[in-house]
Amino acid sequence: MPVICIANQKGGVGKTTTAAAFGEGLAEHNKRVLLVDWDPQSSLTISLGLNPENLELTGYDVLTSIIRGNGRYTLRDVLQKTNNPKVDLVPANIELSQAQLDLVNAFSRELVLKEMLEPIRNDYDYILMDCLPSLGLLTINALSTADSVLIPLQADFLAMKGLAMLLPTILRVQEKINPTLEIMGILFTMTNSRTLHSQEVIEVTKQAFGERIRVFETTIPLSVRFKEAPAAGMSILTYAPTSDGAEAYRLFTKEVLNEKS
Repeated sequence: MPVICIANQKGGVGKTTTAAAFGEGLAEHNKRVLLVDWDPQSSLTISLGLNPENLELTGYDVLTSIIRGNGRYTLRDVLQKTNNPKVDLVPANIELSQAQLDLVNAFSRELVLKEMLEPIRNDYDYILMDCLPSLGLLTINALSTADSVLIPLQADFLAMKGLAMLLPTILRVQEKINPTLEIMGILFTMTNSRTLHSQEVIEVTKQAFGERIRVFETTIPLSVRFKEAPAAGMSILTYAPTSDGAEAYRLFTKEVLNEKS
């Protein structure tokens, strides 16, 4: 079962939107999916209709159980159902920000998330981890756990700076911790096909990285629906199933699955 880390050093590039929509897209193909909110901002948790402040248990409780070695909680204790019966969620809240400090002195600190996921990996066809816009220990844990990393990239020249910072980190993780980690590819988000700028960014990225990193043919359009969906506690595929954005994520999902088949 593939474990995919959705990461980018830059915020606001569509990581959470991609995690929710890709997860539900996979579910439409009869895949069992686990979404892991690995960001103290709890954007994925909120986007799927949960209030982080009302959660009794989150992934942070499991993380601290492992660090302390008391076995008090496992991920099965914190799993939340979503609107889609094939998609489960490991929720997060602001407590996860403390994990950056907790992990500093932890034994095998880069592999705590891997240990968290191990007991339930076989319960799912795909595990998608939504990472915070940082290259700290939380993101390092996700990269050390993943089989591959998906990089959402806004079609904007400034957004490419986040990519330039992320790639050396991925290389270091491959060399030191997780030699089987692969870059799944770059998914362009917030694109506007009517502007020359978006087209230029995509072409420049393909020229700069295309020989080393896959750039998915599917691009995700800019749409107000993506802002409305989280407020409704749904992914774009549930909130606006016939919208251009939902159809784009369905095409992206098919692009990924066709490669696997």
